[in-house]
Amino acid sequence: MSSSSTFRAPAGAATVFSADQKIRLGRLDALRSSHSVFLGRYGRRGVSSPPSASSPIKAVSTPAKTETATKRSKVEIIKEKSNFIRYPLNEELLTEAPNVNESAVQLIKFHGSYQQYNREERGGRSYSFMLRTKNPSGKVPNQLYLTMDDLADEFGIGTLRLTTRQTFQLHGVLKQNLKTVMSSIIKNMGSTLGACGDLNRNVLAPAAPYVKKDYLFAQETADNIAALLSPQSGFYYDMWVDGEQFMTAESPEVVKARNDNSHGTNFVDSPEPIYGTQFLPRKFKVAVTVPTDNSVDLLTNDIGVVVVSDENGEPQGFNIYVGGGMGRTHRMESTFARLAEPIGYVPKEDILYAVKAIVVTQREHGRRDDRKYSRMKYLISSWGIEKFRDVVEQYYGKKFEPSRDLPEWEFKSYLGWHEQGDGAWFCGLHVDSGRVGGIMKKTLREVIEKYKIDVRITPNQNIVLCDIKTEWKRPITTVLAQAGLLQPEFVDPLNQTAMACPAFPLCPLAITEAERGIPSILKRVRAMFEKVGLEYDESVVIRVTGCPNGCARPYMAELGLVGDGPNSYQVWLGGTPNQMAIARSFMDKVKVHDLEKVFEPLFYHWKHERQTKESFGEYTTRMGFEKLKELIDTYKGVSQ
Repeated sequence: MSSSSTFRAPAGAATVFSADQKIRLGRLDALRSSHSVFLGRYGRRGVSSPPSASSPIKAVSTPAKTETATKRSKVEIIKEKSNFIRYPLNEELLTEAPNVNESAVQLIKFHGSYQQYNREERGGRSYSFMLRTKNPSGKVPNQLYLTMDDLADEFGIGTLRLTTRQTFQLHGVLKQNLKTVMSSIIKNMGSTLGACGDLNRNVLAPAAPYVKKDYLFAQETADNIAALLSPQSGFYYDMWVDGEQFMTAESPEVVKARNDNSHGTNFVDSPEPIYGTQFLPRKFKVAVTVPTDNSVDLLTNDIGVVVVSDENGEPQGFNIYVGGGMGRTHRMESTFARLAEPIGYVPKEDILYAVKAIVVTQREHGRRDDRKYSRMKYLISSWGIEKFRDVVEQYYGKKFEPSRDLPEWEFKSYLGWHEQGDGAWFCGLHVDSGRVGGIMKKTLREVIEKYKIDVRITPNQNIVLCDIKTEWKRPITTVLAQAGLLQPEFVDPLNQTAMACPAFPLCPLAITEAERGIPSILKRVRAMFEKVGLEYDESVVIRVTGCPNGCARPYMAELGLVGDGPNSYQVWLGGTPNQMAIARSFMDKVKVHDLEKVFEPLFYHWKHERQTKESFGEYTTRMGFEKLKELIDTYKGVSQ
């Protein structure tokens, strides 16, 4: 390995130096972080305040280079001084102000909340908080669903939002009600811990409750990865339930993998053995699935994990993919959306150790100076997959095996009725942009409460009702349809695959509309389809976001609209229906009222020039953007 990729034990690990240096350094004083010395990326050091002679060294790493001063982002300093994500949030929550200060804004993200205000109100800001839950595999117990439904009415804006990462978002919670809402979620089988912030977010897995070995194993693995990477220092429970613990029992393999430090991964004697005081450089996303099922947008994640089974259907191990991510910044080509790529295969008993090794590599080497470049995709893009694999293998303690061959992927929505495999049924329901409100919310509540149904949220912002007896199917179908929750044959195919982020009025990053704008956009696309002669059951994957951060994963769409100005979108083309190819930027600053001028010529020529079974995304890629722009410029309209 080159000197530039020298393996380093983590800051705070009990690290053995070379023979002529026979010393051990390290110990992290967990609670007094105001004088901590952070020996940072690549052996550089940033000091929050000068340590006195008696101050213990709080974190030590094996330097790869001569120490030089390094810049750290403001958020890194906030984390370091926070006493493990407590201060000053704990004090800010006690003030009479309707909002919290900037440091607390950053910290409350780790607790699963964002501070927001209504950007359309004039004459001052009315602050509120959005809460996001943590639901590995999208699993929502009956009790938690009913609790979230109640909280939305009593403390929110009367709606629930199903997210693209299989969680709930609850908007409009006032600061004075935060503790009541948080504690209610915790006491009713839920959590918001780590749903936001610089750590592992919700772990995706197929929402379908199939009683099949591979699906069950994928969901179990998602649960275990979520537990492995969950914060351990207690800050969440200290803040919201006065330190009372409501954690479910962890599997022994999770505890063993977390505590294992045989390859220098852990912070010794720290309340956060994996994260330390600094946690990760940025958000971190993981998805688990089974072969063929790309309901999870596998390659958009920092880590994608795929169950590999033998010919008898017994899970044997996992293919692992690394380095995906959607966020970017307009007119800054050094930021980009990226697909994950294969790093190799591991046997099933090693998955937690391999995931931990990847996370630690990002923790130690990901950039902490400029948050635009802090995701793991930039580290892998800079290093290349070979060097990244070499460093991960040092922390893993083994070599990755070659990836196993897998069949073709497809997007699975799980809409409609399906047999689970145990005599019961599940029913997938389409929810436009994941917004549950009005008569739909009321009816869902009645059905879920009456039949004591557990539910799951899909990565496409839809909901799955689980464990339904055959005799319940007809009455449930009837009452749901009366509330607009229709079976898939009655939902426009364009709507079934479309997604949008919330954007205005509450998202502080939104540049233009997304959730509120997509209904009319889809209707206009349907009208264009009819005009050029496309059939009703032909479809295009359309995703809309109000800014380039990509929450609705627009860069995987066949037709992505990314807000780049008031009532204006950047158009992306070239994704595929199975979400395994990334789109490219086609045209900037397309005003919303001009969409027909761009889309109609493309749909017309796709209709008349496509190859057999060629999707819209595949067609636009084959034709090339220069040719497509020529077709737009020379389009004369539909010939009669």
